[in-house]
Amino acid sequence: MTKSIAFHLTLAFVSLLPFLGSSVLGAAGAQPPAAPGACLVYVGTYTGPQSKGIYAWRMDTATGSLSSLGLAAETPSPSFLEISPNHRFLYAVNEVNTFEGKPAGSVSAFSMDAATGKLTLLNQQTSGGRGPCHLAVDREGRNVLVANYTGGSIECLPIQSDGRLGSPTAFIQHTGKSVNPSRQAEPHAHCFALDAASHFAFVCDLGLDKIMSYRFDAAQGTLAANQPAFTATKPGAGPRHLVFSPDGRRAYVINEINSTIAAYGYDATAGVLTELQTVSSLPQGFTGASTAAEIAVHPSGKFLYGSNRGDDSIAVFGIDAASGNLAFLQRVSSGGKTPRHFAIDPSGKFLFAANQSPGNIVIFNLDPATGMLAPSGKVLEASSAVCVKFVPVPAPEKTP
Repeated sequence: MTKSIAFHLTLAFVSLLPFLGSSVLGAAGAQPPAAPGACLVYVGTYTGPQSKGIYAWRMDTATGSLSSLGLAAETPSPSFLEISPNHRFLYAVNEVNTFEGKPAGSVSAFSMDAATGKLTLLNQQTSGGRGPCHLAVDREGRNVLVANYTGGSIECLPIQSDGRLGSPTAFIQHTGKSVNPSRQAEPHAHCFALDAASHFAFVCDLGLDKIMSYRFDAAQGTLAANQPAFTATKPGAGPRHLVFSPDGRRAYVINEINSTIAAYGYDATAGVLTELQTVSSLPQGFTGASTAAEIAVHPSGKFLYGSNRGDDSIAVFGIDAASGNLAFLQRVSSGGKTPRHFAIDPSGKFLFAANQSPGNIVIFNLDPATGMLAPSGKVLEASSAVCVKFVPVPAPEKTP
């Protein structure tokens, strides 16, 4: 077998791992089969007078119809959510600055009821730093990795067999600053992203203008600086979120402060990013105040989406299959203000844009052939909405 064929077979195998059974996934368990067209939609919020935590809807992905399931769990400022690979547990950051009397936020573990959408709190653990804003779960469902924006630190929390979070197994404090005195006087860890094999973990640090690279041991829950230890972005860019292409060959980073999107080639053996291209996420000639926020690649790998807060838009780009470079296709209004987050549903036919102000989820029809977005006319009311996650609903067991 040639090295080229072996490499591509390895990539294909890795891309299928999340869909394989417990014999491969070990403690995470098998991913349950999804009922055709059925999924739960969870929305994290900043809590306040009109928001109490995480809200849920049931969605038919064949038709796009939705029904409200109400408040799924009351919890303080669950601004980012993540789902376990077996779809049994939901993890949320609590973006606060004090937990159990110490200067830190927290991470909450919930079990999910597929019938009602309700979440049951299992336990909470410290995030290790103030203002946790993002988390990731490794592909085997063994660990939660959390990024603390205010504290400028990162932490690893092991997932126990019942979904509860154990005590931290790794904690790293970032140090340094960059060129913007009002935004980059200290580190601000803003994102955790794992490659397809969960061998390398990347952290976008907005305050340092660096994408930190760590070797990750899921079995031990440890993080060790890779060599090189980081990829530098443009000074003042402010890297916010990173997403990999479905084939794992490329990565894309949205830079918050200068509203750009950077494309990178990815060496999965060494865990190294190599910049290919940088494009603006804003309209040509835009002069107002705006910051970039979320980024996503369509499941087909053909299209990329990025949100702008200020311009209040979703920008759409085509991805060249050969080079990985981006070509602008479309820009649409997010249907509200401050689109902090958005997500594409499992069918790849809908995009849900979470507008933090006035607080709604605007649903767009997404054409899988062209990548283009069009408002569907459906809007979900969710005060201070900041994160959307989809969970396929398990198919009902057949009776004998």
